[in-house]
Parts: sequence; structure tokens; C-alpha cells
Amino acid sequence: MAVKIPQSLRQILEDKAYGHVVTFNAQGRPELTMVWMDVEGDELLFNTSEGRRKPDNIRRDPRVIVSVQDRNNPQAYAVFHGKGRVTDVGADEHIDKLAKRFLGADKYPFRQPTEKRLVVHISVDRISGMAPSYQRWS
Repeated sequence: MAVKIPQSLRQILEDKAYGHVVTFNAQGRPELTMVWMDVEGDELLFNTSEGRRKPDNIRRDPRVIVSVQDRNNPQAYAVFHGKGRVTDVGADEHIDKLAKRFLGADKYPFRQPTEKRLVVHISVDRISGMAPSYQRWS
């Protein structure tokens, strides 16, 4: 069952939050990549493109784990466990939104002419990690 993302974590995710995303390959082994994170409602979001391993892994096995560290308080971090789904709806606008936040650019400058952008939505089942003052996120 999906859980609500606390406001304190939402603030971190709406800032320049880099996520370390774990997906699982066809052999069930974890694969780790870093992405720009976003939040919408109680879902985590990140952007990728067709042909990369992350969307293929998630389509086959939707389990996703994401670790995010608070850039303003490096001792605070959260680990999100959930299920991902891949869509192309709104993906071009989403990567431009992230480029504005992370790069200060109106358009994502590394876009390749033939690439198809994708958004991964993660429904969060569990949150662990340490909040400021070494408390659990609630």
C-alpha cells in the first residue's frame, strides 16, 4: 500500500535532489544509477529515455529503491522503496522542468534529436533513513 511522503521530504525532493536509483535486471541483480529527482503528489518521479536500462528493468520488474540525501544537511537521507511505472506522457515538459531546476536552463541542453523521453512514477511503499537530529522520517 502506498504511503504519504512527509512535507519535510517533499521539500528535499523539490530542491536539487539527486537520487540513487536501484532497479533490477533480468537476472534479478541490482543496477544503480544517479538521476535528478522530483515529486508529484505522493509519487517520486525521474526522467530518462527509451533505450536505457532503467525503463526496461522497471517494465519487467517494477521494484525500485531510491536513496536521496538532503544537500543542505548531508546527515539526513531517505530511502524510498516502491513500484515504478514508465510513461511518455508529459516527459518532454518534465525534462525541461528539471533542466530549469538543476541547470538553470529553459530547455534540456543534452537532448538528442531521435531520443524519446520517459517519466518514471514511483508509488512509495516504505520510507526509511534518518531525518535531521537522527530521527526517523514520519
